[in-house]
This record gives sequence, structure tokens and C-alpha cells, in this order.
Amino acid sequence: MILSKAREGKLHDKRFHDEDDIAGSVPDEIPIEVDSGFQGLQKQYDNLHLPHKKPKGGKLSDLQKTENRQLSQSRVVCENAFAGVKRYNAASVIYRNRIENFDDHLMLTAAGLWNFYLMAA
Repeated sequence: MILSKAREGKLHDKRFHDEDDIAGSVPDEIPIEVDSGFQGLQKQYDNLHLPHKKPKGGKLSDLQKTENRQLSQSRVVCENAFAGVKRYNAASVIYRNRIENFDDHLMLTAAGLWNFYLMAA
């Protein structure tokens, strides 16, 4: 999981990546697993794993369904981490502090607390 700088407002996943090139810093040996919000990135990176989309009016093959299931099973760990961080309200409520970069420190602290919780369990 990559923790990027906090931004104000809503921004689509792909546009956010295009502006900050999040996956560009990941070595080629490490697989990048993303959701369908990053459509189009598969043309830029060889190590990107994106779920297969059902063709319009068609069906996915059994192999594609199996690959989607495997990707989903490995991504669920990351999605659960997002949910754990949100339990500390660092990413789910309106933040009004005016201290510069404090929102990034808050998110980093919440992620660290969640990691500590997972290791203690």
C-alpha cells in the first residue's frame, strides 16, 4: 500500500496517479495491484495487475474469472487496511486543522497504529 500526500477535495484515481506518478517509483519486480479506477495504466506498466472487465454483451472466461478472484483476494488485505485507518477517523471526517502537513502526519500515525494493531493481534 502506498501512502501519498493528502489533497483537498475529490480526485479520480487515474488523474491523481497521472499528476503524481505514484506507480512510477515502484520497482518492476514488485507487482502493482489496482482496481478498475486505474483503467489505462496497463499500457504504461508491465507489472500492473488490473481486473478483467466483462465485455459488453459478453461473458468473462473461466480463466479471467479465476484471475479476478485471485486479484480480489490479495487486494482485500489492502482494502481492510483502509477500513482500519478509517476507524481512527483520520480519513473519514472533515479535517479543519490549519497546521501545514498535519493531515499527512495524522494519516501516517493512523496507518502506523493500524499496523501496530495487526501485529499485536
